[in-house]
Amino acid sequence: MKKALMLALILALALVCAAQAETIVDATGREVTVEGTPEHVVALLGSYGEVWLDAGGRLAATTEDAVDTPAALAQGDIANLGSHSEPNMELLLSLEPDFVILSADTAAHPAIAEVLEDAGIPYGFFSMQTWDGYMELLKSFTRLTGREDIYEDRVETVQKPIEAMIEAAKAQPEYGAKTALLLRTYSTSVKAKGNSDTVAGPILTDMGLINLAETDSALTENLTMETILVDDPDYIFVVAMGSDREAAMNTLDETLLSNPAWNTLTAVQEGRYYVLDSDLFHYRPNARWAESYAIIDELLYGAD
Repeated sequence: MKKALMLALILALALVCAAQAETIVDATGREVTVEGTPEHVVALLGSYGEVWLDAGGRLAATTEDAVDTPAALAQGDIANLGSHSEPNMELLLSLEPDFVILSADTAAHPAIAEVLEDAGIPYGFFSMQTWDGYMELLKSFTRLTGREDIYEDRVETVQKPIEAMIEAAKAQPEYGAKTALLLRTYSTSVKAKGNSDTVAGPILTDMGLINLAETDSALTENLTMETILVDDPDYIFVVAMGSDREAAMNTLDETLLSNPAWNTLTAVQEGRYYVLDSDLFHYRPNARWAESYAIIDELLYGAD
């Protein structure tokens, strides 16, 4: 009898703990309170959905950009809501989510938040442009899922390795003395990119390179071979965009590489022209962020 009573008390306590509300602060500074662990979550950005899954959560739906983050589609019952900027709201509401993940960096999401507010659906705005943004996002999500152990694991496998690489890079005599040109090539154009809307840009800066697109507006306003020649970067990095990588690289060749002046650039002559993997340097690499840093560390400093 006593054992049965004790078991009943333990179960009751577990149910009370499970139902306890958890409050986090989102990227806008807004307090978000969720009752218990959300079980029917919608992520209106594929990479954020992937982090939610990585945090031990379950995902009811996400957006079509998740095709570029395969882990977010590992569960066959995840609904596709279409575009992250114009999701299928009828389908979203029909799923009766208990939490919706929005992007603080997507212009259309505040209007979506108003619809969710009217429907009484909890939501939060989040941002993840850099590795530490990923860690903050994971920390919030693991609090909601009750899997803080996953966050602590990522401290060891993501945060500490990156911090160590940055610290070691700062000790190098060439840190902060070399320049880099970061290019995105599309099927129709080639653009120089700064740090604000890229994964690669902040990594290059963290590892000691001066991103020329941050200091020379001529590169971003009107990219030409002439403007590149003036800056003559020490390093050139390229990220191919879109599903047709071959078409994107052909555009790069037609726009810049076929120009005889390309081969006179310091970065090209000294073998410091690199094409980066878009999975690690365009799409947010999430749990693989340290891998992205390790690649740049190897290219710049010959890390072991």
